[in-house]
Amino acid sequence: MFLNLQGGVMLLVAFVLLVVKLFAFVSSLRFETEAYRAAGKLTKPTWAMILGGSVALQLLTLAGLGLSLVNLVLTIAALVYLADVRPALAGLRRR
Repeated sequence: MFLNLQGGVMLLVAFVLLVVKLFAFVSSLRFETEAYRAAGKLTKPTWAMILGGSVALQLLTLAGLGLSLVNLVLTIAALVYLADVRPALAGLRRR
């Protein structure tokens, strides 16, 4: 019974991480290329590749084929985008 509960919790965590990464990926596509340069961040194609790769790997994780260390690194990258890059880009829009 404990293993079923643990598996369910891990599946829920994997699904939540997929939603977070998908949100970050879609958000990265919404800003103009020049905004990334103006904010002094990595380029739009670089962030799109990083975040798109993180979504793809998270989908593999849901299928049971994910690499946990690489997935952790890409999760951190998505969180960095959401905590640092996205606010900087949104701040440029308000001006």
